[in-house]
Amino acid sequence: MNCPHCAITTTRKRAKQTKLGYTTFFCPQCRCTFNERTGTPFNHLEFPTDIVLLAVLWRLRYKLSLRDVAEMFLMRGFQCTHEAMRDWEARFAPLLGDQLRTKRRGQAGTSWYADETYLKVRGKWCYLYRAINHDGNLVDSLLSEKRNMEAAQRFFKQAVDVIGHTPEQVTTDGHTSYPRAIREAMGSHVQHRTSKYLNNRLEQDHRGIKQRYYPMRGFGTIEAAARFCRAFDEVRNYFRLRRTMGEVISLLEQRQAFLQRLAALQTVVQAAL
Repeated sequence: MNCPHCAITTTRKRAKQTKLGYTTFFCPQCRCTFNERTGTPFNHLEFPTDIVLLAVLWRLRYKLSLRDVAEMFLMRGFQCTHEAMRDWEARFAPLLGDQLRTKRRGQAGTSWYADETYLKVRGKWCYLYRAINHDGNLVDSLLSEKRNMEAAQRFFKQAVDVIGHTPEQVTTDGHTSYPRAIREAMGSHVQHRTSKYLNNRLEQDHRGIKQRYYPMRGFGTIEAAARFCRAFDEVRNYFRLRRTMGEVISLLEQRQAFLQRLAALQTVVQAAL
């Protein structure tokens, strides 16, 4: 293992382990002792890395409050407070989101459906811009305090940066900011369709964040809301097992695929740190 202090590769493995069972190493050049988590965001945590990642995934994936997650871990012998869960979410949810956004590059297709929905942040309504492709897979999402031309342009530019290409057509509702925003952010070659009926699939897809958001009774800050919504959409899309609209998958296949994706996600996140 490379030394996190001087990056030397000739480190020596020690027989002694940390209290959590992580291997320790010694660097002969800078004379430093370190372990597997030194230099990563998981360093100095009192709980194993897989436990922390599981807590964040449960928080994003299921309709659980911070206290619910803390209580569930207490049943398994891990004593932590809901404030610890809040800190883990703030620190590691963006890591999960960034890794999943990277994996989605180039996979959005050529037909996008874009719309915005409403979320309450500190008693004030904000706008969550979201886009999916023809098969219902996530393109991108962006939380904005305003619903205007600037926000729409920022959303489409971010979506193109995440996916890596522009679509052939974009379907939206009748809001006046979309035609110019699409033209300036993605080019005049992109066909813009306006129809509230064609956009029904996205209106239905908004139910995911709506159902998760209602039990939380709003967000305290715009930063916390943007962080949670972005990570939630990425995790929800990652565990969406149907690749195409109407695809039939048996229960056994669903469970196997879920466990495989969960193991792959844990491996990717830990390897990226």
